[in-house]
Amino acid sequence: MSNRFFPVMPSLTTHSLHPENQESPIHFLKKRVIDTPLFYKRNHFPYPLLTHSNYWLPISGSVKKPTIFSLQDIINLPSKTLNVLLECAGNKRHFFEPKTFGEQWEKGAMSQGYWTGVPLRTLLDYSGIEAGAKEVVFEGYDFGTQPELTKMHRYVRSLPLVKALHPDTMIAYEYNEQPIPYKHGYPLRLIVPQWYGMASVKWVKQIIVIDSSFQGPFQTKDYVYYPHKNSNKDSYPVTTMHVNSTIQQPLHMEILRTGIHTIEGIAWTGQGEISKVEISIDNGETWADAKIMKGSKYEWTTWTYEWTVHQQGEYTILSKATDSTERTQPYTAFWNRKGYGYHAMDHITVNIK
Repeated sequence: MSNRFFPVMPSLTTHSLHPENQESPIHFLKKRVIDTPLFYKRNHFPYPLLTHSNYWLPISGSVKKPTIFSLQDIINLPSKTLNVLLECAGNKRHFFEPKTFGEQWEKGAMSQGYWTGVPLRTLLDYSGIEAGAKEVVFEGYDFGTQPELTKMHRYVRSLPLVKALHPDTMIAYEYNEQPIPYKHGYPLRLIVPQWYGMASVKWVKQIIVIDSSFQGPFQTKDYVYYPHKNSNKDSYPVTTMHVNSTIQQPLHMEILRTGIHTIEGIAWTGQGEISKVEISIDNGETWADAKIMKGSKYEWTTWTYEWTVHQQGEYTILSKATDSTERTQPYTAFWNRKGYGYHAMDHITVNIK
């Protein structure tokens, strides 16, 4: 019977249940906005138990006037809405060679949509930042233990003051014109455009301004690039997203007929904007420009390339993105011990029959 009577819908791919970690079906997502059921889930701990009733957000530390905001206070403040891509720092970890430990994300630990909230700097202005302040710490309601942690921890991270005060760093309360879904940070979530998703703390419990460098485990142990397998030498923190691209169609190891095919996908960056996407259908021997369709500043760029193929055989197709700061995807990703920031040229192999 035809599938038009029983449509097949894409779904999340589950990597773990406790905590819940699922990736989006990125090859089948063609819209600029990802609906909640297909938005990837990345958690370190079980979901916290909380409601928005009597919900308060305190700001304390190196501020002139410690302030407590109610959820309604925040909703009543001037807001902004941005389409922001969030990408897990471990996206594409599965493709590192040698392999690295951790959730073996393929290409779908990323999603995007419209976030509505209050610029963080608006809230900090109410409290007044003291001279000498260096970082802003965000504590989430989620907590638990992990193999590398010797005791119970909450998920806590910080931003340098300059990033915290960026006009587009926000405390969000809506996703796609609805309250943020519980599993994605309800009722308040930090949104940090252009940084990997670990910075966008969910279920924000409190904000603390500090005059030192935050030393929590999710800041100084996890989400750190370790270039050497057996040494912490030359390590540095994970922050801005690399320039990257993904081929959505055709699929890896797909069998196609001779003729005209549309190669399509997405490209994104944490600096500037995507300026060019190049496609190779001969494993990098030659390159041609794809047609790019730019969106807004913080979302992915879609691209297409029309490929006419007459000869049967196997073809390795590569995609390579370049951004406006001249960052280009390398052929081989920068290897690091925890498997963060995979950004090598995307590649698939197809068989033409």
